[in-house]
Amino acid sequence: MTSTPRTSKGRPVTENQIERLAREAEAGYDPAELRRSGGRRPIGSAAARVVPVRLDPELDAALKQRAQADNTTASEVIRDALHAWLKST
Repeated sequence: MTSTPRTSKGRPVTENQIERLAREAEAGYDPAELRRSGGRRPIGSAAARVVPVRLDPELDAALKQRAQADNTTASEVIRDALHAWLKST
């Protein structure tokens, strides 16, 4: 059983879309006209690196509460805390 291909927004891809995209690809693209779309926005001067960190349940809960209170992400809270700590030492 094969699944129906879907777009990045979850909509089913139609045969017409596939044919149109294939024609465009076969005609070729001008790299100067291509633009990056989607993906994460850069957060620094170069590609970011993922650093896994283990948190105990209490610290994890506090982190999630702070992120929700600040209307941001846990990653942003961690980055802000790390910046502040590094500046203070």
